[in-house]
Amino acid sequence: MKLLRQLSPVWILRITLGAMYVFSGQDLMRHPTAWHWAMPLWLREMISSVVSLNTYLKFQGAVEIIFALVLLAWFLKPVIVRIVAALSTLELIGILILAFAPWNETNFLITFRDIGLVGASLALWIMLTKEKSLSHGTTGE
Repeated sequence: MKLLRQLSPVWILRITLGAMYVFSGQDLMRHPTAWHWAMPLWLREMISSVVSLNTYLKFQGAVEIIFALVLLAWFLKPVIVRIVAALSTLELIGILILAFAPWNETNFLITFRDIGLVGASLALWIMLTKEKSLSHGTTGE
């Protein structure tokens, strides 16, 4: 219980989002074909015209591992974490948009969880932005 009292909401979000990105990033890198289903056909075709889909997904996995490392690194300046929180929010919004373009009920059965991840990333970005504003003596409003 003492550990829970010492953890700030910012750190809880950083740890849980970081853990999620460790899992998804390593799985994208190790098993890219297992993620083909999550991309609409039109996007798969567009990516495949430039680079192999597996290469793209492995790159996506590497980016997610970097996100995880930044979120979990206690020694990094908050500005770096704030940037990753913003990028994470944008990535997760993109995932939600792609899940519904075109509508696919099967994708919705899984991607509905991403709504909470968007909220967590956005909340982290807002908290870090407010901390920055407070440390500079402004209200941010």
